[in-house]
Amino acid sequence: MTSESRTAHTTDPAPELHRRWAVTVTTARGANGPDPAPYADNLLARWSEPQRRYHTVEHLTAVLERIDELGHHADDLAAVQLAAWFHDAVYRPDRSENEERSAALAELALPELGVGAPRTADVARLVRLTVTHDPGPDDRDGEVLCDADLAVLAGSPDRYAAYAAAVREEYAFVPDPDFTAGRSAVLRQLLALPRLFRTPQGYDRWEHTARRNLATELDLLGG
Repeated sequence: MTSESRTAHTTDPAPELHRRWAVTVTTARGANGPDPAPYADNLLARWSEPQRRYHTVEHLTAVLERIDELGHHADDLAAVQLAAWFHDAVYRPDRSENEERSAALAELALPELGVGAPRTADVARLVRLTVTHDPGPDDRDGEVLCDADLAVLAGSPDRYAAYAAAVREEYAFVPDPDFTAGRSAVLRQLLALPRLFRTPQGYDRWEHTARRNLATELDLLGG
């Protein structure tokens, strides 16, 4: 690990994430309303739970950074940013309803914070969309969130290998043959999509590399 990597892993991201959260909440609801800080504390505690290896604060930060890069494509950037905070806020690798429970958390927390009903509903819709990563036609906000969430697939070989290893660690309770079968099915499903990335920028930057990484992992799994 290089000194740069060590710095990246040891620098506390919480202050910057608190700042980002406060700005996003203020944009979404206006200046008046409850203090956003306790909600950030709650969300960051969730993202820091011990069962997580990939779905961590580091992943949250990466998704927010990719949204920054794609934000010009969004219709409601604040809704997309809020959805990023909530999209894996509830995460248990042994359960299948994580996205639904994460969306329900957004539906509870955002009205308390003073975010209006239409935007709250759209945030919850976006969170639920991360089940399939298949936004509908003209869903520009869904395209931005899904592309940002999938951008990890286009990492360098070392970064992709670290991502795949972290996913395996989250599913350490699954026997190797079952994990290999399930993971291979997911990879084949992704590779069968006409395109992984829906925004023009995401497609141009990440599509080719992501498909190469997915195909390489599938080959290594014997799939």
